Amino acid sequence: MPYENLVIYDRDPESYKHWSLDVDGDIATLTLTVDEDGGIRPGYTLKLNSYDLGVDMELHDALQRVRFEHPTVKTVVVTSGLDRMFCAGANIYMLGQSTHGWKVNFCKFTNETRNSIEDSSKHSGLKFVAACNGVTAGGGYEMALACDEIFLIDDRSSAVSLPEVPLLGVLPGTGGLTRLTEKRKMRRDLADVFCTSTEGVRGQRAKEWNLVDHIAPKQSFMEKVNARAAELAKDSKRPSKAEGIKMTPVAREIRDDGYSYPNVDVTLDAEGRTVSLTVKAPAEDVPSDIDTILKQGMDWWPLAMARELDDAILMLRTNHEEVGLWLLKTQGDADKVLAADKAVLDNADNWFVTEVLGMMRRTFGRLDVTSRSMFAVIEEGSCFAGSLLELALCADRSYMLALPDQPDDEPKLILGEMNFGILEEVNGLSRLQTRFMAEPDIHDRLKKEIGKPFDAAAADEAGLVTFAPDDLDWDDELRIAIEERAALSPDALTGMEANLRFGGQENMATKVFGRLSAWQNWIFIRPNAVGEKGALKQFGSGTKADFDWKRV
Repeated sequence: MPYENLVIYDRDPESYKHWSLDVDGDIATLTLTVDEDGGIRPGYTLKLNSYDLGVDMELHDALQRVRFEHPTVKTVVVTSGLDRMFCAGANIYMLGQSTHGWKVNFCKFTNETRNSIEDSSKHSGLKFVAACNGVTAGGGYEMALACDEIFLIDDRSSAVSLPEVPLLGVLPGTGGLTRLTEKRKMRRDLADVFCTSTEGVRGQRAKEWNLVDHIAPKQSFMEKVNARAAELAKDSKRPSKAEGIKMTPVAREIRDDGYSYPNVDVTLDAEGRTVSLTVKAPAEDVPSDIDTILKQGMDWWPLAMARELDDAILMLRTNHEEVGLWLLKTQGDADKVLAADKAVLDNADNWFVTEVLGMMRRTFGRLDVTSRSMFAVIEEGSCFAGSLLELALCADRSYMLALPDQPDDEPKLILGEMNFGILEEVNGLSRLQTRFMAEPDIHDRLKKEIGKPFDAAAADEAGLVTFAPDDLDWDDELRIAIEERAALSPDALTGMEANLRFGGQENMATKVFGRLSAWQNWIFIRPNAVGEKGALKQFGSGTKADFDWKRV
């Protein structure tokens, strides 16, 4: 597994090519000035502040640094360093030459980053203002849509637009259409006009159509933006006095057969197209007093574990497309996991622990929307308890080893407070609620069982696992299940899993991800978009796309 062939998500402000982060009191400004020649892959230039995966990696890192290194920041202003150009969206030439899988994964990571902005606004009190100081098109406008409020410069030329349908034969890939109707409550007929226009909407009309919240002339634009950012900061629950926690690189070791982290192990079986993803319990007691927690910082187990798991998910998604079945495992002392959860919940009113909880929530949420099959394997030495039980609850199936003749060695499941909505799915429900859709009062029933160890028979009876084979059948049953799953069509499985994972209520996030799977997986392989005469291939050539006019 040559290092140079891997896509690595490590970024830091010293090496940013495209973003700059400036902090002034309780206001941070993220400025996008894309290095045209700084693409993550060769073959295209990032003109007009267009972006690729590398630009989004930097944005993801910058958001993390605002969360952890700058706790007194209460409002983030997102703007551009170019004159009359905010952002032209995803780079079209990059999309035109990318593989289908790269395009879809790029859209998914981009959308998760946008969703994380909204997650921080909802849970951490960190507000975002988009200062669109020029043309704001496609993914550039989608970035603005993720913010709490949007300013557009009123200079008679700058417009907001989602021109993908008329220009490229594709769709806004990071939630643009959904946010127009769900978040901004835009009228359907006006949205139809807007999304079929290449030139977009500017000035007062953009405000009247609810595409933006504020317009301002050039001479007073940033003054008005900063004044509004200061107003939003007044209502934030982020602290006015606190010392940030320096982010350190994730401790990742790359092996020939996977990756090693202090708290996570990734072991690949390339021939079998599977991977064992093992999360380890704390090796030592996790401190629960806030002073020691802050001193440990990035090494505090709940945060270190979440960061390492998040990195492993992204590494696997991007670099190992053919590894379609993830075997989710845990290892270690369940009591230490539950004690770590208690330390999180007991200190949840502290800004740092609030952000740690957010990191845990978003990491488990990234698993939920990953287009891979997931089986939880609950065997000897496992510690599926509390927060780590969420791994089993988010799996498509779970297999738990029964040891009727060795009950002391049999693995146990243990419910904790974390399993009752603290780490909600993207649909806003706990994974228990999603699992037991036919039982609306599932929390009332299972909360009585918090702290009780479930052996295989009890977990099976309670519906917490799918199968509980005994030690005589374990190896064969698990092997057959893995071989059967790995032999099925990955395309069919992606569609099936996306449909089954989010039963019950819908919200904006589930609609975005459900539609992302359907829209991009289908449209990105249609010849009208990516065929030799498709819109993405013909863009910039002076030749119009040659469409197949059949509606299917």
